[in-house]
Amino acid sequence: MFFSIIFLVVGLVLLVYGADSLVRGASSVAKKVGLSDLFIGLTVVAFGTSLPELTANIFATLRGSFDIAVGNIVGSNIANILLVLGVAAVIYPLAVHKSTVSRQIPYNLLAIFVLFILANDTLLIASPQSLISRVDGLIMIIMFGIFLYYTFINSRVSGGDQEDIKVKRYSYATSLGLVIGGIVMLTLGGRWVVDGAVAIAEIFGISQALIGLTIIAVGTSLPELFTSAIAAFKKNSDIAIGNIIGSNIFNIFWVLGVSSLIRPLVFSTLLNYDILIFAGASTILLLFMFVGKRNVLQRWQGAVLIILYVIYIIYLILRG
Repeated sequence: MFFSIIFLVVGLVLLVYGADSLVRGASSVAKKVGLSDLFIGLTVVAFGTSLPELTANIFATLRGSFDIAVGNIVGSNIANILLVLGVAAVIYPLAVHKSTVSRQIPYNLLAIFVLFILANDTLLIASPQSLISRVDGLIMIIMFGIFLYYTFINSRVSGGDQEDIKVKRYSYATSLGLVIGGIVMLTLGGRWVVDGAVAIAEIFGISQALIGLTIIAVGTSLPELFTSAIAAFKKNSDIAIGNIIGSNIFNIFWVLGVSSLIRPLVFSTLLNYDILIFAGASTILLLFMFVGKRNVLQRWQGAVLIILYVIYIIYLILRG
């Protein structure tokens, strides 16, 4: 049991540092060849924040641990809204761009609806088993491409939030070392996280979904938590919510889409409760934009989100 916990913890650390290393190296190369900060922010950096979830999901999918794969994404997205945004808002009230309220949050709700429809074969078409199939994965990838294209065009027109990103340049040798080191850490971290999670679930007799929804979900959300907290401390809070919502859309359409293309994901209908909680959290976030100071996530609202996350974790533990 001790070594399983060590594997899980070390694996999560490697996922976080591996993603950071890969993003820094790739961003440096992109900057050196003349790409703009805006383009790098919308591609390399945006993809990088989802690398921990993607890597963990690939290994979980290959191993057949589907509850971990799906639970990781749903749990990570819930943590992003209730925990990450809650903590950031408590540190400093988060101003929200109108485009985030009018476009990104609704698209996030659309992503939840699409996931629910594609995953629930048993409920919707009386199939003996619910699968996120390769066809479903292709649909997700297409919708992800539409989101990415629309975000890029909108950012070019409006100036976009991502212009605040500053890319540090390294030598080509250092950049290559960062990329290779990041890949190695992500590979080892992804494998160790899944192996450790499966072993812990077997030892304690708990579901893999619970591990995916809690420990792995929070662990893979650490990059978003650190980024948003630092942005809040620096009072650069106007990009925090947009980045978190964008990460959630990445997780559903990109990470689950890629995972299901590798191997169809068996979907446990018990996770529907968590999808509904995710939808509820997203709806509450949207409503908060119209309560009190308009388009600002206030400190008291952040505290409410954190309390809701604590209640959710207690519910998961009682559910088992």
